[in-house]
Amino acid sequence: MSQIHVLVINCGSSSVKFSIVDTASGQAVLTGLAERLLSAKASFKLNYRQQSEHFSLNAPYDHQAAVAELVQQLTRLELIDSISAVGHRVVHGGEKFSQPTLITAKVKATINELAHLAPLHNPANLTGIEAAEKALEHLPQVAVFDTAFHQSMPEKAYLYGLPYELYQEHAIRRYGFHGSSHAFVAGQAADFIGKPLSQCSFISAHLGNGCSITAVKGGQSIDSSMGFTPLEGVMMGSRSGDLDPGIIFHLIDHLGYSPDEVQQLLNKKSGLLGLSGLSNDCRELEQAAFEENNTRAKLALEIFCYRIAKYIAALSASLTSLDGLIFTGGIGENSSYVREQILNQLSLLNFHIDQDKNRDTRFGKSDDISTPSSRYALVIPTNEEGVIASQSYQVLQEAK
Repeated sequence: MSQIHVLVINCGSSSVKFSIVDTASGQAVLTGLAERLLSAKASFKLNYRQQSEHFSLNAPYDHQAAVAELVQQLTRLELIDSISAVGHRVVHGGEKFSQPTLITAKVKATINELAHLAPLHNPANLTGIEAAEKALEHLPQVAVFDTAFHQSMPEKAYLYGLPYELYQEHAIRRYGFHGSSHAFVAGQAADFIGKPLSQCSFISAHLGNGCSITAVKGGQSIDSSMGFTPLEGVMMGSRSGDLDPGIIFHLIDHLGYSPDEVQQLLNKKSGLLGLSGLSNDCRELEQAAFEENNTRAKLALEIFCYRIAKYIAALSASLTSLDGLIFTGGIGENSSYVREQILNQLSLLNFHIDQDKNRDTRFGKSDDISTPSSRYALVIPTNEEGVIASQSYQVLQEAK
């Protein structure tokens, strides 16, 4: 089989991950990450042929600047002509998209219409799409939706306790996110424990600047922490997660907030950032908490871990058996502290941590960090880009 390379662009709320994936082998030819976007600490890293290069981004340090730098570097490395398609992660597809799709003007318009449901992501996803279209106009562009994997959730999991007409007429329901990540790590976890995926039950914790917890049974999502938007669920980098809806009315009616100000508050000024008053970056908070004895950083991390553990315990009620827990995402893969705090809170579910394995499992390593008497507690690096590349290639084949 000849090599088919897909450039994957994954624009997150504060990052752009990218890779060129050989769909025949599933291996990445090139990878990179622009992170800490929208801040003066923004950086751009490129990994190619076992060498890493670091670049600074220009102001305003945004997604557009990151994608522009990516195209410039791919041109310098003479890799542009090797790419057959561009696959884009898109967070919210609503009920409009349950499968990957070729990007057209109509598809872009729909993604934009859904932006109010994922204000930190869909606009960034569109930025990546439009920048790639401009720079690589000769290539087909494919959108792969985070929400698609969760279309298997039953009604009892995705409907809210609201008048049913709001679902019928306006599609107000729970959707779930990080679908590509949860699907990938569940498959990897089944391989790790040597059991067919169809017979496995896992809880998958994707922990990054955005966090979601998903119950996966037989390879399908049956419930997840995020809902109508990525704001629902556990506390995150700058999102509040679950809160009493009455707080919103109090902010508007008694504290003079506008609806837009409430949205900004809950999506961009809350979570780890809001509680610590310092940062939405877990690495910076751990440093402040344990090297500088910053009490608010400690408190933010404590609440973060506690709420994740609560959600894991709650989602176990959706399963009749549980093979194990999966940690993935930037924090889940690399923060031994966060994993330890979560697992210590879950001893009732028979999770017990091996301190040495937990400390040593970071930076792309996979392992079971539990003790022999515990349920599996697996650290599995996600590969959303590989999933997006594979699905993008399938769309191209079906379009022929």
